Amino acid sequence: MPQPSRLFDSARIARYRARAKTQAGTHAFLHRRALDDMLSRLQGINRPFRKGLLVSPFAIPAQDLPGFVEPVPALPCLAPQSLDLVISLLHLHTDNDLPGQLRAIRQALRPDGLFLGALFGDRTLHELRRALLEAESAMTGGAQARVIPFADLRALGALMQAAGFALPVVDADRVTVRYGSLRALMHDLRGMGESNPLAGPLKPLRRDVLAQAQALYGARHGDDQGRLKASFDIVHLIGWAPHESQPKPLQPGSAQVSLKQVLGRKRG
Repeated sequence: MPQPSRLFDSARIARYRARAKTQAGTHAFLHRRALDDMLSRLQGINRPFRKGLLVSPFAIPAQDLPGFVEPVPALPCLAPQSLDLVISLLHLHTDNDLPGQLRAIRQALRPDGLFLGALFGDRTLHELRRALLEAESAMTGGAQARVIPFADLRALGALMQAAGFALPVVDADRVTVRYGSLRALMHDLRGMGESNPLAGPLKPLRRDVLAQAQALYGARHGDDQGRLKASFDIVHLIGWAPHESQPKPLQPGSAQVSLKQVLGRKRG
């Protein structure tokens, strides 16, 4: 049976991320922001964790993590119910099987185990996507996708539920970064390991196309100092492995007060 086509080139992604590791201190500011956010959320959870895993394409110093968390560069094959905590840091948005990865994480958690994930969401680099598509279409009569599609919050929430997580929460940290030029933005993306990972041949971006994209981008998203605004949506996923101690939704028909009674009350 033929295999389904893959959206992302895994070998290409591995090369990009290996290259980015050599300059992670300069370009990993979004990874640092997402990690700090997740660790802050973790500190607010009043329960013990014995064994955890942090999956990150960038090297995270062990001293930056709780003692029970082991950092790894990629999601390994996980034994069922072997972990209390899994933290996924900005890598799942380029996975060819996001639903399968979420299921694997859920199955690897012990009952009442916690998943904290961060990945780029649908508003990420929307300005760059539009400028490049319009410029290349106008200059060459056709355009290649150069910014990947990102999932929106609603779709990610549905995937969390489908994977079997209890009490799922999905929210977005919307970050605006300003750059002096389009080249500076693309240089930063390269340093993050976020160059175009789409499968198939990649055509070089012509200089005249890049110049036209810069003009379009600046006209629409330039600030008073001529700097370009670039959007990044860091979507945070939180979910628990089901456990009997967790709150359960009420069964239909179990309400003690009818909707008619509530709506009929007068406000003081």
